[in-house]
Amino acid sequence: MPRNCWALQDERVSRSAAATDANAHEPPSSKHVARPAGGWKAPVAMVLVQLFQTGLVLLSKVVIGHGMFVFALVTYRSAFGAAFLFPFALICERDKWKEMMNWRVSRWIIFNGFIGYAVPINLYYNGLRDATSSYAIIFLNMIPLITFILSLAFKMERLKFATVAGSLKIVGVLASVGGAMVINLYKGNELHLWSSILQYHKNELTEVASNHVRGTILLVASSFAYACWYLIQSEVHKVYPYKYWSSMATCLVGGFMTAFAGAVVRRDGDAWKLGWNLKLLTVVYSGALATAGKYSLNSWVVAKQGPAYPPMFTPLSVVFTVVLGSILLGDIITVGSLLGTTMVIAGLYVFLWAKSKDLPGK
Repeated sequence: MPRNCWALQDERVSRSAAATDANAHEPPSSKHVARPAGGWKAPVAMVLVQLFQTGLVLLSKVVIGHGMFVFALVTYRSAFGAAFLFPFALICERDKWKEMMNWRVSRWIIFNGFIGYAVPINLYYNGLRDATSSYAIIFLNMIPLITFILSLAFKMERLKFATVAGSLKIVGVLASVGGAMVINLYKGNELHLWSSILQYHKNELTEVASNHVRGTILLVASSFAYACWYLIQSEVHKVYPYKYWSSMATCLVGGFMTAFAGAVVRRDGDAWKLGWNLKLLTVVYSGALATAGKYSLNSWVVAKQGPAYPPMFTPLSVVFTVVLGSILLGDIITVGSLLGTTMVIAGLYVFLWAKSKDLPGK
């Protein structure tokens, strides 16, 4: 090769090395900064999920307070939820329904539909009838803590007291349980921050207060049943790991059981009627957004960010429900309820942070 070619090649190598060295010391530009998976879409999706949950609780409180039969609400919610999940199952898990035609799989789904769907939802709605929406939403947020306690009781999880994470789990559980007790036992002064729009509770305050203990018992029982669902779900995924078909089948089984129980309890046809009113809106909303929409967004975020990410947003539903319940329905905010709610949220965040330390990296 001629000498000038060698010189040209050396010059190109020198320029390339210089450019590489300059890039190594150059501050990273915005286009080179690694962005977290999902970007801004993941937190927006999680905020929407909590808004869906808030809307479900508020709408359900109104229609149940106006006399809607709880078994009818759960039955129709199950049917609409299954209908909205069906397209996702066809698209994402096309031919996997055939594997459900197996007694081992079917019995787990039937058990899941009873313990994990029919029982907790019916208990929760009956408890919601005897409590305010802002009080009832707290028990949904305590489900991860109850699941943890049950996991310890059934030796499905070990608690390492010597580690920071293990100690913080205990702190989180105690703070959340203590917050719930504060809400129950200490009221304090009422805080009139704004005027409510609908004044919904003005005629129901005495009835709700008189049945507060019954409502609390039902809500606690519902949370324990929901926690059992998480434990059962882990077994269901072992025998049938297809989430959309499994969820749709669970909705159908739970809805059928609820319809059967409702028909036994109340045979009045008027109790099952739906018109073009708020009852129909609540049923469609609960199936489309609070079931199919919430489940799909949760699944997408878990795939992007991991299983520890979605629970970190659950306390937002408490904040949304307390504010919107007070503005729209006239729920009373007291010093005790604010203090207790803050303790529950803080305890839940501490627990979830400690729990995330036990999860393997993506």
